[in-house]
Amino acid sequence: RVSFMNNQKPQKPTLSGQRFKTRKRDEKERFDPTQFQDCIIQGLTETGTDLEAVAKFLDASGAKLDYRRYAETLFDILVAGGMLAPGGTLADDMTRTNVCVFAAQEDLETMQAFAQVFNKLIRRYKYLEKGFEDEVKKLLLFLKGFSESERNKLAMLTGILLANGTLNASILNSLYNENLVKEGVSAAFAVKLFKSWINEKDINAVAVSLRKVNMDNRLMELFPANKQSVEHFSKYFTEAGLKELSEYVRNQQSIGARKELQKELQEQMSRGDPFKDIILYVKEEMKKNNISEQTVVAIIWSSVMSTVEWNKKEELVAEQAIKHLKQYSPLLAAFTTQGQSELTLLLKIQEYCYDNIHFMKAFQKIVVLFYKAEVLSEEPILKWYKDAHLAKGKSVFLEQMKKFVEWLKNAEEGNQQLSLDME
Repeated sequence: RVSFMNNQKPQKPTLSGQRFKTRKRDEKERFDPTQFQDCIIQGLTETGTDLEAVAKFLDASGAKLDYRRYAETLFDILVAGGMLAPGGTLADDMTRTNVCVFAAQEDLETMQAFAQVFNKLIRRYKYLEKGFEDEVKKLLLFLKGFSESERNKLAMLTGILLANGTLNASILNSLYNENLVKEGVSAAFAVKLFKSWINEKDINAVAVSLRKVNMDNRLMELFPANKQSVEHFSKYFTEAGLKELSEYVRNQQSIGARKELQKELQEQMSRGDPFKDIILYVKEEMKKNNISEQTVVAIIWSSVMSTVEWNKKEELVAEQAIKHLKQYSPLLAAFTTQGQSELTLLLKIQEYCYDNIHFMKAFQKIVVLFYKAEVLSEEPILKWYKDAHLAKGKSVFLEQMKKFVEWLKNAEEGNQQLSLDME
């Protein structure tokens, strides 16, 4: 038995090694992009610029030619007319075709027709998806090697393909290449790209695609570090006719600033920083990031309510809340200098009490506390009661507030001292 096993062992590597060599040699012989290119270019010359005929030719050729292996060559030809050398140039001695994106007319309609060619091809041969994505990433890195007109056509085409889902927004990473950014190529390309993308869809669809690949907060990186400001971005894209993109980036920046403010606020509160320091910090952030008082009061309320572990028993939570909020009322009072801010706070209190079931009975107590602490005033409370409340828990909260609102309406100078500690 030992002798039999020993006899078998050396044969296995010899056989598999032999097969491997043969396979590799065959592969080398078959891999010939020049021959593939000639076949494609000959076919395109016969179809001419009729893009429907081009799509049919490409569909039929996939059965005879190895698209899987020559995907890069195929896409190079369809975009640039021939195989591209590193850097984006076409080799002089190579055959080329004028049936390609770069030789077409520079207008949106023509690029939409070319987009259809790519759509049909990739729908028919799903395995080309990855190769096409890699091709576009490569083309974006080659932008400096193309003429301005070629860049414009590629930008329009890319925008259309992003809009219809043929391409994923992650390809935009190539635009953050340092050299392209430094020389202004990335920003100029982005203008044409976003124009055609928004033209096909709208800014909301664009925003969703960007958010999916975490690109929604990176658009300012299209500019060099010393120009990465909302003001510069806004001016550049607004002047280029993309006001909606400018506003989107401004809004994104504001969301980021608000998140940062909330995080810092919670840290300051947990450290027990003096209110005067917190107020100073918040006012500086409001000015720097153009954040409204209404937004700030909502952030402070949310931060104040998240700094404590609430009791699970309903009868104890109201008492705990009043004690906690009494402590923080000077901080809230500093940011309710406008009626609209007071109303915002009231709506936030209503929302919180509705979403946290143990607080349902505490709503009126909190409002009365804030009235006494001069966080809330009479007019916004009456407005909230009359028509500015939310639908959430409306009947419960209006019933709780009934007596207090009546008191506010009827209270005269002489009996302002009437007890406010009502149930």
